[in-house]
Amino acid sequence: MSDLKDRIAVVTGASRGIGRAVALELARKGAHVIALARTVGGLEELDDEIKQAGSSATLVPVDVKDYAAIDRLGAAINERWGKLDILVGNAGMLGPLTPLGHVDPKQWDEVMAVNVTANWRLIRSLDPLLQLSDAGRVVMMSSGAARNLRAYWGPYSVSKAALEAMTRVYAAETRETTKIKVMLVNPGPLRTRMRAAAMPGEDPMTLKTPEDLTPKVIELCLPSWSETGALYDFPTDAVKSFS
Repeated sequence: MSDLKDRIAVVTGASRGIGRAVALELARKGAHVIALARTVGGLEELDDEIKQAGSSATLVPVDVKDYAAIDRLGAAINERWGKLDILVGNAGMLGPLTPLGHVDPKQWDEVMAVNVTANWRLIRSLDPLLQLSDAGRVVMMSSGAARNLRAYWGPYSVSKAALEAMTRVYAAETRETTKIKVMLVNPGPLRTRMRAAAMPGEDPMTLKTPEDLTPKVIELCLPSWSETGALYDFPTDAVKSFS
């Protein structure tokens, strides 16, 4: 229970899938979880489970595209706790699977807003608080699609490649002058709603679950984690350097 006792953690996309599993396990390990998601009902169900685990959460029903709300989040965390120990940027969207020339501009903008810009706004808002932690940890959810560039996956692949570049820049900026460690995660194919939308003919029971991935994500959040600017690849259970 005490691995993350009294740590303060922000998790986006916390109402289902990977985000929900990670938020719940952080709480079980003793962290106070600030859970962000659009779905109020999903957040309330998460809160019930966290309370059953003997921990506590702060629920933030918000769309990560509400950038003013992200700014207010940083101010609120500073006022209440004066620091942030963990940021898990999990919220994401698949977008249309179609030729690039067929993508509607509004769809393109929304995928970029959720998968890239929202995570930059989180960094912008929360970096000062992460620097006040004795062991700030940042984990961003990427995808194999960032490097395995397949036809018709344009918005998603481009957004995840941009997320990886941004996260690596942030890791470089914090490597020498702070105690922050920044990691990317490639979950691989998991039994999630997004995977079902992308691969409707696939048998979900052949896939691993978010709960299978979660212990590895928790490891990246621990004060003892020492690497930064790398990718944890769940399908191969390996930490991979971009160099």
